[in-house]
Amino acid sequence: MTSVSPAGLPARRAAYDILRAVDAGVPFDQALDRSIGALEDADRRLAHELAAGVLRRRTDLDARLQPLVHRGWSSVAPELRDVLRLGAYQLTALDRVPLHAAVSTTVELARATGGERAARFTNAVLRGVGGRAAPPAAELDPAAHLASSCSHPEWLVRRWLARFGAEETRALLEWNNRRPSLVLQPARLPLETLQRLLWSGGVGVSRAPHEAGLIVEPCRPADLPGFIEGAFIVQDAAQALVARFADCPPGALVYDACAAPGGKTIALGRVAGRVLAGELRLSRARRLVENLRRAGSGRERVVVASALAPPCRAADLVLLDAPCLGTGTLARHPEARWRVGPDALARLAGEQARLLDAVAPVVRPGGWLVYATCSLEPEENEAQVNGFLARHTHFRRDPAAMPEGLLSPAGDLVLLPQRTGTDGAFAARLRRVS
Repeated sequence: MTSVSPAGLPARRAAYDILRAVDAGVPFDQALDRSIGALEDADRRLAHELAAGVLRRRTDLDARLQPLVHRGWSSVAPELRDVLRLGAYQLTALDRVPLHAAVSTTVELARATGGERAARFTNAVLRGVGGRAAPPAAELDPAAHLASSCSHPEWLVRRWLARFGAEETRALLEWNNRRPSLVLQPARLPLETLQRLLWSGGVGVSRAPHEAGLIVEPCRPADLPGFIEGAFIVQDAAQALVARFADCPPGALVYDACAAPGGKTIALGRVAGRVLAGELRLSRARRLVENLRRAGSGRERVVVASALAPPCRAADLVLLDAPCLGTGTLARHPEARWRVGPDALARLAGEQARLLDAVAPVVRPGGWLVYATCSLEPEENEAQVNGFLARHTHFRRDPAAMPEGLLSPAGDLVLLPQRTGTDGAFAARLRRVS
């Protein structure tokens, strides 16, 4: 076991900065990019592991720490709570970090962020970290037991238990607590050629489920062969399967209504005649432009516009990848589980209905509307589509052919992480018949 000295403080400080940014509302991936850029590779990996691990195991960590704070957990400042969580995570989850190093580096972090008093308090608390209070008995309250033991919101666990049952729900929760795979999708190179290029560069590669991309060893994508040339994009297999399900006709005019960061835009652009990529927020539109310049086909055009006021009159195919609760991507976005709630679900369902109604007139007669989310919740998925079809009787489901087991009885694409080994996603392909 390699000893860790106080020189490991930069990685801990970066992890702390990520947690504070997430607490302020910054998405995890953006907070990560901002905080680890100046670190060496080993420290980058450690900072990522620490921050993501704390977010995935927050319930467990708090259960270990709370009994050690005599004045109550609520008396601890939010900044110091994150310091303590980082220390407790190292003590309980990272075997490669010696116990003394976990305590000493966390105490140094507390001193750097809160002064000597915070350092003494942190030292005293971490010396007592050990076992946690037992979760509620599974026999008496299965949802509370799973929520506590797997560190998920109880309201969400109860929903999933009702839909999936105990075995599948536990598998889903365990999936969400894993570090997600890094998956590449071919852009300016075919899949086979990209795989050979990566092999030639000494990169370990395997095929993603359903041949939907390549899984590579954890690394910085910009360091991989072919990145600068736009040979690939980073995108989970689930989103690649949504693009495949859209089944874009060759030469079609496509309107991608909520396009950033551009993975599906790039996939559609490989076969379309032109793709109009809309994005409301300027910062996201800039990122979309960057990705298209690096890996697009040249047939994509970006426009800053709201999907509620589409910037085109008619298209052969409209893709609405709608804002959603994101419960299919909790492994990739570990902070999101603590931000979602029933109120947000109801609000988003209303927004999705308005967006669907707004983009429907853009679909030319005979064309297609593809509605997609990265949610597992029926209110955002099949119920949303059924409501749309009731309001717009000139649309019909028209599913594309997909691998066995990926389509619902109604013909919608349904990807559940515990079954497919991918992120969760949903899509419906609707044809305008008049």
